[in-house]
Amino acid sequence: MTGSTIRLPGDGLTLAADSYGDPESPPVLFFHGGGQSRRSWRGAARRVAEAGYYGLAIDLRGHGESDWAADGAYHVIDYARDVEALIAHFARPLALVGASRGGQSALIGSAAHPEHVALLMLADVSPYIVDAGVDGIRRFFRASDAGFASLEDAADALSAHLGQPRPTDISGLARALRTDGDGRLFWQWDSRAGAPEFLHPPSEGQALVDAARSLKVPVVLVKAEHSDIVSDDSVARFRALTPQLEVVVAKGVGHMFTGDRNDAFADTLLSHLAHHLPITA
Repeated sequence: MTGSTIRLPGDGLTLAADSYGDPESPPVLFFHGGGQSRRSWRGAARRVAEAGYYGLAIDLRGHGESDWAADGAYHVIDYARDVEALIAHFARPLALVGASRGGQSALIGSAAHPEHVALLMLADVSPYIVDAGVDGIRRFFRASDAGFASLEDAADALSAHLGQPRPTDISGLARALRTDGDGRLFWQWDSRAGAPEFLHPPSEGQALVDAARSLKVPVVLVKAEHSDIVSDDSVARFRALTPQLEVVVAKGVGHMFTGDRNDAFADTLLSHLAHHLPITA
């Protein structure tokens, strides 16, 4: 199935999305992690469209082809306001799926507009994050600030700081990079989004806790078995805030399991969509 690129309204800016399926079908919105792009969810968005949904893989603000925040607003609540704007735009029952930063944003956004959210599915994200696990992400952003001389250098940074296996064929990375006037390669995001003050500050944790406590919608957490971000204690504390939480363990993977390809994730998602957001004739 071939998708099309569209623009959607965020909070004072526009967001790029790859759309699949019939726009009149129940929407399923996918949000990637910090420093990634909508590419990471294209496979899953295509899969749900084939099952009869309207799949939308969306670039977060400051990422991919979405607008950069003119005022440099990249706190989790800023991303969440974009989610709220999207929910209001569709104004009908939908599902939200988010990984890492995208999952945090979807969590807060769904708590603000529960009347339209039929399902919230989170890929290895909780209101309670193991801060030490964020260190690799912080190092990755810092290592990326100056750009890279080659695709090889960019691949090395991914492997060294995020624990991703270094692919044999790295040519695909070119689609995630842009070139400046001096020929250096930079990831397709606003470097301000990775500033230290935006990476898991205390205020962010409280916003997530408050949202989780107020959640009334069905919530499914797909926890990576080897996550260094979400611990068993994180899950227990999440469930204390959100009693309806359902947990599925993704065996044999770490936190970045939705980094590039997550088609297998769609199988779990589709089973929950059939229950919470069924296709009606």
